[in-house]
Order: sequence, then structure tokens, then C-alpha cells
Amino acid sequence: MRSQIYDQLWFEPGPNGLPYELPIHPNLVHFTIALFIISIFFDIAGRLFPLERPILKFFGFEAVRSGFHDVGWYNLLGAVVMTFFTVAMGFFEIMLASPPAGEKSHWGLDASTTMALHGLGGIFILASIVAMTVWRWFQRYRWRANKIAQVQWLYLLAGILIIVIMYYQGTLGGQLGGDFGIHTTAADLLRQGKNPNEVLK
Repeated sequence: MRSQIYDQLWFEPGPNGLPYELPIHPNLVHFTIALFIISIFFDIAGRLFPLERPILKFFGFEAVRSGFHDVGWYNLLGAVVMTFFTVAMGFFEIMLASPPAGEKSHWGLDASTTMALHGLGGIFILASIVAMTVWRWFQRYRWRANKIAQVQWLYLLAGILIIVIMYYQGTLGGQLGGDFGIHTTAADLLRQGKNPNEVLK
């Protein structure tokens, strides 16, 4: 099946099965995760911030509740934009994957099942972040525009739940690379019985 897919491509795949040396999706994932976590944690800080007054004057910093919420909002915008690229590159690279047969991950799943779950998880997380962004927009500019705390506790709980789901989604992705050697050049070459030092010269 792998050769049939590659026969239809406009490029010659490298040792990792991709048209470029390093997979792009795993690098974009970290931006999605970091931006979303920063967004939720700064909104939590803004919600818990006790007083609307400058602090840390010794360092010349001024921290007010609205500032925490601004950081939360703009990081969420960054997360939703980045997640579209993350998921798109994930599906592009997963279509070029050659999952090994007869191997199991630490969770007892085979490579194809892990890939399917990881793909569905990516779509779910993208939809969740889009929904959170719309929800956050209504809180910031409509429902709580005149309130000191911009976000609802339910919104923050939903954000924490998505972070937990991201952990399991990331574990599935890590298993694709670590347990199955998908798009991890050296591991995949070793699995094929080849010497990476010779192939990658």
C-alpha cells in the first residue's frame, strides 16, 4: 500500500517517508498546546486576582486583572489559528505514514488504531478550541464586557478538561513516533534493519 501511495506523489519521499527532513506536525503541536495552556492559566489568574491594583512595583511591573485576561484572550486567538495548521499538517503526514503491522503500543493498541484515534482527537481538539474562542469572544465583548472578571468558571473548567484531553492526545502522538517509528527517521530505519548513519549521509 505504501508504494501505491508514493507512486501517486509528485515528490520522492525521504528516509522518513516525507518530502522534507523533519516532520512539521510534531513541532506545530507544541505551539498549539503552549498557547492554549497559557490562555487558560492567565484567565484563571485573572479570575483569582484579588485586587484591581498594580503589583510588583519593585520590578516596575504593573499587573491588573484586565491584563491577565488580555494575555488569555490573545493567546487563545493564537492557539485557534495555529491549531488549523497543526491539524492540517497532521493529516498530510498521517496520509504518508506506513504503520507497522503486528506491533502494539504501551496502551495495547496497534498502529492503525492509534493513528485513527490520534486523527479523530485532533479534529475534536480543533473543534473544541474554535468553540472556546467563540465562547471567550462573547464573554469578552458581550456577556461580561463590563465586569472585572471576563471569564466564567464553567469556561475555565472546560479549558482544563481540554488540557487533560490534550495530554492523552499527545501521548497517542508520542506512541506513533516512539512505539511505531512513524516519521521518526532513525527509529524507522533501524526497524527496517538499515543503518541510519549510512542512509542519512
